[in-house]
Amino acid sequence: MIELKSVSKWYGDFQVLTECSTSIKQGEVVVICGPSGSGKSTLIKAMNALEPFQSGEIIVDGVSLSDPKTNLVQLRARVGMVFQHFELFPHLSVTENLTLAQIKVLGRTPDHALQHGLKYLERVGLMAQKDKFPGQLSGGQQQRVAIARALTMDPIVMLFDEPTSALDPEMVGEVLDVMVKLANEGMTMCCVSHEMGFARKVSDRVIFMDQGRIVEDCSKDDFFSKPEERSARAKDFLSKILAH
Repeated sequence: MIELKSVSKWYGDFQVLTECSTSIKQGEVVVICGPSGSGKSTLIKAMNALEPFQSGEIIVDGVSLSDPKTNLVQLRARVGMVFQHFELFPHLSVTENLTLAQIKVLGRTPDHALQHGLKYLERVGLMAQKDKFPGQLSGGQQQRVAIARALTMDPIVMLFDEPTSALDPEMVGEVLDVMVKLANEGMTMCCVSHEMGFARKVSDRVIFMDQGRIVEDCSKDDFFSKPEERSARAKDFLSKILAH
């Protein structure tokens, strides 16, 4: 579904990604973890060309992102993206947030878009909030609306960039529950997250990054159950994060 071949990126003289290669198969759930500043968010944003990269290649469902003929708007419509800070339109109601891109990008009729949007709002358990504005919702509810909005576009893959890190601890569970459900339904997912419980529960693979490089790319069982086979940096990370 997604293939990365030796992807590198610089901000000026600073190299933020170095020769990153991996692939995500259809139906696979991959969690990307690692210390702050390791390039995780940059990598996941590069997967739908929200971050340009200077060398290497990213192919999404057979389409190369660096090919000048690629219609990136069309491609992004097929790749769901959920951000750390929700990115809902504050001046639009929940229903309007769910229907706008369907109408403008996919060309659906308002009635079709509404029907489709409410189906996914029901799925994330927020039908009662359909006429509210984002500012009237809790952080957890806003993030669930953001997930529903991404799903209304019928994506081939869902990308999550630290979807729970801006939430109060009490709200993390409700968002993770929705993500677990999606994973169990077979949605292809790639998620930047520090939620190791989530990674252990639903991921097929764990990618560990440090200083812009992919240091580990292995099954979740190998990552969590065979620490002696991990790199020194991954062992150190695991010892700190699993100690609590």
